[in-house]
Amino acid sequence: MANIKTAISIEKVLFEEIEAMAEELEVSRSRIFSLATHEFIQRYKNRKLFDTINASYEDSPSPAEKVLLKSMKVKQRKVIAEKW
Repeated sequence: MANIKTAISIEKVLFEEIEAMAEELEVSRSRIFSLATHEFIQRYKNRKLFDTINASYEDSPSPAEKVLLKSMKVKQRKVIAEKW
């Protein structure tokens, strides 16, 4: 995988924390940024998926869907009753 160099501006306090963490973990600052960015992106994607799933369950069935669901339940009961 190709690496790309970039310059960013961050607060001095944050830089110092990253510097200390990189030293403690014995990895480069670049690796810390890469790991943090990867995790941030994954969390963002997961949140979007979660929101999409929740949105799909927000709407209630339409009147036509309610009729269809009721007829499906009746049919299912008949099928189960025939097998038992």
